[in-house]
Amino acid sequence: MKRTPSVVLGLCSYTHDSSAALLVDGELVGFVEEERLSEQKHTKLYPARAVGWLLDQAKLSATDVDAVAYNFQPVRYLAESPAALRMALSPTTRDRSLARAHGFVKVALRTRRRLRVLGSQFPSARVTPVLHHRAHQLTAFAASGWEEAAVLVVDSLGERQTTTIAHGHGIQRPRVRPLEAINDPASLGYVYGAVTEHLGWRRGDEEGTVMALAALGDPARFRHLFTTAVRTTATGFRIHPGYFPTRTLTSGYPRTSRRFAAETCPERHPSEPLTDVHRDLAAALQERTEQVMVHLARRARALTGSRRLCVGGGVATNCVSIGKIIEAGIFDEVFVPPAPGDAGTAIGAALAVHVDRCSPRPVAGIARSCYLGPSYEDQPLDLTPWPGLHQKTLGIETAEFLADQLAHGTIAGLFQGAVEAGPRALGNRSILASPLEPGVVERLNATVKFREPFRPFAPMVPAERAAEFFTLGQPAPYMSMASGVTDTTRERVPAIVHANGTSRLQIVTRSQNPFMHAVLTAFGRRTGVPVLINTSLNVKGKPICGTPEMALDCLANSGLDALLLEGRWITK
Repeated sequence: MKRTPSVVLGLCSYTHDSSAALLVDGELVGFVEEERLSEQKHTKLYPARAVGWLLDQAKLSATDVDAVAYNFQPVRYLAESPAALRMALSPTTRDRSLARAHGFVKVALRTRRRLRVLGSQFPSARVTPVLHHRAHQLTAFAASGWEEAAVLVVDSLGERQTTTIAHGHGIQRPRVRPLEAINDPASLGYVYGAVTEHLGWRRGDEEGTVMALAALGDPARFRHLFTTAVRTTATGFRIHPGYFPTRTLTSGYPRTSRRFAAETCPERHPSEPLTDVHRDLAAALQERTEQVMVHLARRARALTGSRRLCVGGGVATNCVSIGKIIEAGIFDEVFVPPAPGDAGTAIGAALAVHVDRCSPRPVAGIARSCYLGPSYEDQPLDLTPWPGLHQKTLGIETAEFLADQLAHGTIAGLFQGAVEAGPRALGNRSILASPLEPGVVERLNATVKFREPFRPFAPMVPAERAAEFFTLGQPAPYMSMASGVTDTTRERVPAIVHANGTSRLQIVTRSQNPFMHAVLTAFGRRTGVPVLINTSLNVKGKPICGTPEMALDCLANSGLDALLLEGRWITK
């Protein structure tokens, strides 16, 4: 008798960064964020396109799915209500205690309804809610491919948890053993988002802009404030409600207090100019974030005894903090998965259900994998909707051709193979440029990406040459770590060095991305510098281009010179 395969669909949906992942007999069929297909950045809608693509890839239908794993547990929200009501006993938290209790109950009930909706879409499936931080932990650990590691997750909020430390074991059947948790209102992600909003950028989207701005400021001005507002403890940290009032999960409640504004600056409107006070505020926030992250990494080392660390959660996208952990020498190696934020929990939720079933099938397709979404290699291309674009088909020397174009100053989009997982373009949906070209950073920011002039651009380098230009001293495959640079870099490619003396680095191996490795090598032969600027194929406010149509729109409506799309060279 033919055995029915185990089909587990992991979902991140209804909150932000909707995504889906599919495991069939423990093997990852694929993973993709809905925004890459729908063009709605950070969409919270049910990931219909992502689910449809995954089922099509596996040649399955909705009735074949026997388990749906969701990345939140509604009952865990309910546990916060009694604690919230107890906040009424303190004068600093009294005014929000009822709203907080009500907000957590409301989210719990809403999450229960969402689970019922999901169940109706997959009639043969059991819908299983998975603890949010467990999903983060499994995503980070399984992607590392390590047999054992400490796992640190830091985000804004998952049910009640904001920070967790666990110990991961096993490659074929990855498991995480929780060791310690910090609950809301102690949330590093909440604080960073609150200050991002205070400075005039979108919380949950533009924290990276604040991280970039921080390099231009002086943290000393507000250092004492953040030391008081975010105080470390023996086992973690706590937040002063006088500066960051407790979360309510209800709109209309500001995340920074009047006291915070009085001791720093008024809220900045996005149209207002940036001044030194904004730069200094960002610098102090970033410095304190780095200090707390290093403190938590030391705690993870003490609790697990491990020499390796996996980091997940939204705060793991703070590449400068990750660089500081590496620099501190607490661990032999640090790993951040390609999708450390909530989107990636679709993978972890599916993993949790798979391992909890005690399936004999080993997990496959997750470790050290980042190109997990749709590809369009054999599809015909119709440029009729873009009458100003022209194409020619390239031969077998595509990497050499692209390297030559880049060496002559062309800024080119690159669309090849499967869509990357996570927030960084990793050579399949990238904009590439020569860091040797005068004024390239200014041109990229002003005419291609349409973003703030102080934003830096990340470099990519082949693994064999990384030590010549960067001091990181460990693999960095997913552009998630800030590295120091060598004198050679400062002298020959200063364009990729940010004001803080670091670069958010991607080290490319031949096995990870053979085409991109070949382009870097060919560019190095022509220029003597095997380093390229790599930024995501999109413009500010838009998601990374997941489809050919999105990529062609990006070319037509930005300052890109050309687009290499699956062997076709497209120009204006």
